[in-house]
Amino acid sequence: MSVVLIVLLGVLLFGALIAVHELGHFLTAKLCGVKVNEFSIGMGPALLSRQGRETRYALRLFPIGGYCAMEGEDEDTPDPRSFQKAKTWKKLVILVAGALCNFLVGFLLFLGLCAARPDYYVDAVVSLDQAPELAAQGLEVGDEFLRVDGHAVLINGDAPLFLSRAGDRADLEVRRNGQRVLLEDVDLRPAFRVPLSQTVGVKVYPASLGDKIGQGWRTSVAMVRLVWMSLGDLVTGSVGIRDISGPVGIVSVMGEVAQESETAGGALRNVLYLVAFIAVNLAVMNLLPIPALDGGRVFFLLVGAAFTAVTRRRLDPKYEGAVNAVFFVALLLFMAVVAVSDILKLFGR
Repeated sequence: MSVVLIVLLGVLLFGALIAVHELGHFLTAKLCGVKVNEFSIGMGPALLSRQGRETRYALRLFPIGGYCAMEGEDEDTPDPRSFQKAKTWKKLVILVAGALCNFLVGFLLFLGLCAARPDYYVDAVVSLDQAPELAAQGLEVGDEFLRVDGHAVLINGDAPLFLSRAGDRADLEVRRNGQRVLLEDVDLRPAFRVPLSQTVGVKVYPASLGDKIGQGWRTSVAMVRLVWMSLGDLVTGSVGIRDISGPVGIVSVMGEVAQESETAGGALRNVLYLVAFIAVNLAVMNLLPIPALDGGRVFFLLVGAAFTAVTRRRLDPKYEGAVNAVFFVALLLFMAVVAVSDILKLFGR
């Protein structure tokens, strides 16, 4: 896959997900009676534009997202239907709706992928031949992992992930012959003297409709947890800027996954899985309490509500606007650094 094609696909992918995000803001703003001045898909000069009864709808040249411009969003205005004059709960609904739409896209994709499979997989002990010490501590072949050090095993692959992060010892909860069994302070070092895959594998069960729906939901929740874990690794320094990928890097990975898949159907499933993960990732990241993101605006909303409750005065929105502007520039610079890093990695640097 050429570098130019990777960049274009990356832009289109993230543009589509951001457009869905803005659609969530638009629909809830309309439902809550907040005036929307413009709803645009894309940025830059308008290719198509139509003025509705109160909202201008536009399709713009550059497919890099879009925006939902609400009346009084970042400044005070006398319009009684402005965002600033809406009730706090309505503002909260509008602000979180974009992230919820991204999460919904991810969930529906995961649900479709799970529904297309006739069975589902459960992490289980498949062999103790290479690590007999684990059998002496209570593990048996066929044990299905339910929890590792308190972390729920939601989808297959969770158990090896948490076992690899647990250190030398961990508390394990397994299902054995339909019963829950708790194994405390299990010494994991014997398992790591051999490839973990030789000890932990999967058991396969036929999936009912209920199983497929549940698996789609658990996969979505597991991806949310994975994003939080990754953020924690970033904060602690376990990963650095070279380990972070933006649109270019992610689409490059998609290209590699597609090329390495044995069939076209397998390539499509793997790419859709990555797209679903990205959608969930965007939902989580956007709700972080960082100015310029929706989570930051929710934070300011709650601070403003507390300020009003104590002082009986409204917090001037210009302060939030100034802080958001500074962090928005910082966010753009960070995205530019990640994009440059992704492009350099494409060239092996």
